[in-house]
Parts: sequence; structure tokens; C-alpha cells
Amino acid sequence: MAAIGIRELRSALATYIRKAQSGERVTITVDGAPVAQITGLTPDLSGVTMSDLIAQGLVTPPRRRGDFVPDDPLILTSGARIDRALNQVRT
Repeated sequence: MAAIGIRELRSALATYIRKAQSGERVTITVDGAPVAQITGLTPDLSGVTMSDLIAQGLVTPPRRRGDFVPDDPLILTSGARIDRALNQVRT
């Protein structure tokens, strides 16, 4: 991560924008104190669907098909041992 003064940023702005674009974080300082940071933008993923992620191999599709209906909720009291509760759920 590069730390630069405001004067240096003004004189070589394009250089630091390229660094940020390539993934490097550039910290801008004023009188030696960090005040801002330049980073690259992350892609907009709002239009990505689960099918897209599965097709790209980023997500594994569920093995179970259909609606999952959980059992009755497990009631735990204060001081209950977690290992016993897990054994109860797993059997």
C-alpha cells in the first residue's frame, strides 16, 4: 500500500489512479496524517443469480431437491452442553 502526500498526488494523479485500478490501495496524507484512500471499484454483482454462480463453478448446487422442512426446534436451557444437543440433532 502506497502512502503519498497531497502534492505528490496532484503531480502524478494518473500514476496513482492506475495503481488503484490494478488493485493497490493508495493512502493520501496531509501533513503526514492519512486522510483518504484511493482503491479500485469492485464489479456490480446485483444482477448475478444463483444459476450464474453455479455455471461459473463458484457455488455448488444443493444435493437435496425440494423444500427443506426442518424438524421441531431444539429447546436448549442455560448451561446445556452443546455436544449433547448436537448428538440429539444428528440422531
